[in-house]
Amino acid sequence: MRSSWWKVIALLLSLSVVALASVAALAQPWTVGISNGFVGSEWRTQMIENFLRAAEEYQARGLIDRVIVQSADVDINGQIQQIRNMIAAGVDAIIINPNSQTALDAVIEEAAMRGVIVIAVDQAVTSPDALNVVIDQSEWARISARWLAEQLGGQGNIVVINGIAGHPANEDRWDGASEVFASYPGINVLTVTHANWDQATGQQVMANLLATYPNIDGVWVQDGMAEGALRALLASGRPLPLMTGEARIGYMRLWNELRESRGFNTIGVVNPPGISATGLHVAMQLLQGRELRPEVLKGNTLFVPIPYAVTADNFEEIWSAFADYPDSYSLDGWLTEEEVQAYFK
Repeated sequence: MRSSWWKVIALLLSLSVVALASVAALAQPWTVGISNGFVGSEWRTQMIENFLRAAEEYQARGLIDRVIVQSADVDINGQIQQIRNMIAAGVDAIIINPNSQTALDAVIEEAAMRGVIVIAVDQAVTSPDALNVVIDQSEWARISARWLAEQLGGQGNIVVINGIAGHPANEDRWDGASEVFASYPGINVLTVTHANWDQATGQQVMANLLATYPNIDGVWVQDGMAEGALRALLASGRPLPLMTGEARIGYMRLWNELRESRGFNTIGVVNPPGISATGLHVAMQLLQGRELRPEVLKGNTLFVPIPYAVTADNFEEIWSAFADYPDSYSLDGWLTEEEVQAYFK
């Protein structure tokens, strides 16, 4: 008899959990936050702006009441504190651009235990309690690495300028690019350096490389540093090697001048700051109780499309549309709310 009563109680408790989950899905408006631990590039500024614009649209519809932004140059412990601040403030969802793939796992678990939806954007985390909403950074790098190797005919000495050592996107990118270069035996990687996704540092690092290596056939450089690297090459007076670039207006302005005067050829693969808006759209669907279709996930990661790459083939068309934008603007892209809904049941 006693065991029967316990079964009834257990059933009632399980039904209560389901009911509470349903109520939570309908409990609006919500509070959302964004944690950004690196502000050393205009890309991150644009990312925050995209997030705020998307949030404003939900605020106008009465779905979001408060938006909390935690954005500063902080180390891992600083970003952990950012996230804890938002948990304490009662957020329902947090968008994180993580400083580490693994070091945020414990605080993400804390958020999940409080019922907070955690979305990692731009760079993936290992925590099973977060959903990664990212482009494939490895494939992003492979696109330009393949271009460089093919333009060089599979032969030549190249130098590499990466972003911040240890950052998830940087590591994923170099994994992808180095895989491509390893498949071309004639490509000789002279050195791999870092310039912290900063244009001034990229310019100085490139100048140092030019002083060290007299014969550079190609430069593989990530976005956020390519304009600086190109300026160093121009200042050196040496013939311009083949180099990868960035889909950013400042770089494209130089590209436009040099393609006519010096036959300059390069590539810029779009890395969209709008991934923050895509992440927010995903979070809002989850808050409304919808479930992602299992087939769109790879583990706990939702890969969204890389928007496009700028090459000599489409440069004129794209430049005519963006020539009047500020030099700091990165070509962008994001999924609309309707496009995100297609990933859900």
